[in-house]
Amino acid sequence: MSEQISITLNGAPTTLESGTTGTTVFEESPTVVVMRVNGELWDLSREIPAGADLESVEITEQDGLNVLRHSTAHVMAQAVQQLFPEAKLGIGPYIADGFYFDFDVDNPFTPDDLKAIEKAMQKIINQAQTFEREVVGLDEAKARMSDEPYKLELLGVRDEAEDAAEGASMEVGGDIITLYHNVDRRGERVWTDLCRGPHLPHTKLIANAYSVMRAAGAYWRGKESNPQLQRLYGTAWPTKEDLKAYKDRLAEAERRDHRRLGRELDLFSFPEDIGSGLSVWHPRGGILRGEMEQHARRRHLAAGYSYVYTPHITKRDLFERSGHIPTYEEDIWPPIHMDEERDEAGNITKQGQDYFLKPMNCPMHILIYKERGRSYRDLPMKLAENGTVYRNERSGALHGLIRVRGFTQDDAHLFVTADQLEDEIQGVVEFVISLLRDFGLEDFELELSMRDEEKSKWIGSDEHWEAATNALRNVGRHSGLKLTETPGEAAFYGPKIDLKVTDAIGRKWQLSTVQVDLNLPERFDMEYTAADGTRQRPIMIHRALFGSIERFAAILLEHYAGAFPAWLAPVQVRGIPVAEPFNDYLADVVGQLTRRGVRAELDDGTDRFPKKIRTASKEKIPFVLIAGGEDAEAGAVSFRFRDGSQDNQVPIAEAVERILHAIESREA
Repeated sequence: MSEQISITLNGAPTTLESGTTGTTVFEESPTVVVMRVNGELWDLSREIPAGADLESVEITEQDGLNVLRHSTAHVMAQAVQQLFPEAKLGIGPYIADGFYFDFDVDNPFTPDDLKAIEKAMQKIINQAQTFEREVVGLDEAKARMSDEPYKLELLGVRDEAEDAAEGASMEVGGDIITLYHNVDRRGERVWTDLCRGPHLPHTKLIANAYSVMRAAGAYWRGKESNPQLQRLYGTAWPTKEDLKAYKDRLAEAERRDHRRLGRELDLFSFPEDIGSGLSVWHPRGGILRGEMEQHARRRHLAAGYSYVYTPHITKRDLFERSGHIPTYEEDIWPPIHMDEERDEAGNITKQGQDYFLKPMNCPMHILIYKERGRSYRDLPMKLAENGTVYRNERSGALHGLIRVRGFTQDDAHLFVTADQLEDEIQGVVEFVISLLRDFGLEDFELELSMRDEEKSKWIGSDEHWEAATNALRNVGRHSGLKLTETPGEAAFYGPKIDLKVTDAIGRKWQLSTVQVDLNLPERFDMEYTAADGTRQRPIMIHRALFGSIERFAAILLEHYAGAFPAWLAPVQVRGIPVAEPFNDYLADVVGQLTRRGVRAELDDGTDRFPKKIRTASKEKIPFVLIAGGEDAEAGAVSFRFRDGSQDNQVPIAEAVERILHAIESREA
């Protein structure tokens, strides 16, 4: 009789025969594609150990989707090497909604190549190949991968795999080295890759709900000094219906792309004469941005914040002391050497010093705090600034207003006592959510970023980290929002809570950040006089609501597809007379609106009436007022709305009040 082992299966105690695999346990559940053993994802083909806490993972769960996509990446790589035998493998991780794989090939992939790769993938999928896991030693792995120079390089840096390249930890991270083989029906290994896994039981589970989406260049390990590889992006879903829905979402996202809308609506641009990643805002974009900033400013002042202003540039010493240069120097713009003096012979008589475009506002706010002595009666002190900062982003990472080199943070720093910390964090989170709702966003969740066990990455004491993390966790749980905890994602000086918002087409965006910092007050020797006369350290809360004004404007532009609510719209009302004789009549109505603060204009140009209507529609203007003979006789105007509907012969006074109400209430 076979030996029996005890395990827990999906929360219930049970027994199995020793040597049983996940394939046997879940053979009646065809949608289970991988299993979780003591919290770790395993292939179903592996034997289940005694005492295991075993859970099934469905293909529709996030972990299941990740495994599906990573397995599809392997199939794609196999297809590429069948079609292009000279191709050398880079890395191939799953990513949000899909996967990619990097290849060193002689020529960039063409659209026809992508079609051929998809066809070759389908043949592999139809063969119902299985994924076989093999544990090997380092020398064996190098021997097996001897024809793959990039894999050999990863094996050489496997101890730093987390930082070796994006996605590299999926291949060589962890304590053991594994190879995965694609095995055909005859049991022959037809393709092999260095990989941690896990993978699907077989390729049939990929079905035909996959697609090779596009090709792009990508530097090996993300460094411009390395060779540029060809990166193929793909996606995979449990069903064809899921794939179609995803492609529909992509098409809608393309329609809403803020870069295209920014051009069409004449909001902003990126002139080459200024430089990559540096935006200029046109008059209409300036109105949009101004409304955003002014509304936020009013709300901040009402909440007890004080606005400050700080320079764009500072000496190196400030950011050395704060820890930003040692930690983020690669992300900071190169220094500007200033203040050096020389005599007539060219000899240096006064040493110069390096200045940096500021990457952060926080050290300057600290200096404002330290300008004079502070008492507990001064706390909490809330300093806010729309401060422009600069980051040395790689050119390949730039993306419209989403990823830029110069941007304006709606930054704030709160200096609080330990007793005030949790209440102030809660107040910040509630304030952030309230203000984002003013802009029409409603679907929120929270992510708590904590430190992990690697002590060298973080500054400050364990006690400080524990106190700050617990305060953020308590606020997150109290909020009633979904809270996810992510070890290892904290800022170097303290834990943080990020607020994520879901937009109109279901995409999640990380927006506001609340960070607790007990370390910068220590570094800058910040103090306040407590009620008992002792000198105490304040705690610092870093808080950005929009993240950056540029990025938030892009998110709103895509959320609304350019059709902003009336209170935000650069042009709120356009008057279009049916014919020239009604220009003066409608000009008077437009004048009444502008005197009431409405952004209204009259289109009295020479274009025909239908073209004027089409133009207003393309510009997504909330209210178009039309006037013809019957309107003029009745002392009225006709409304035309963005959806094409009309409301005819509305008395002028009523029309004005209706527009004002829509703007003031932020309804339309």
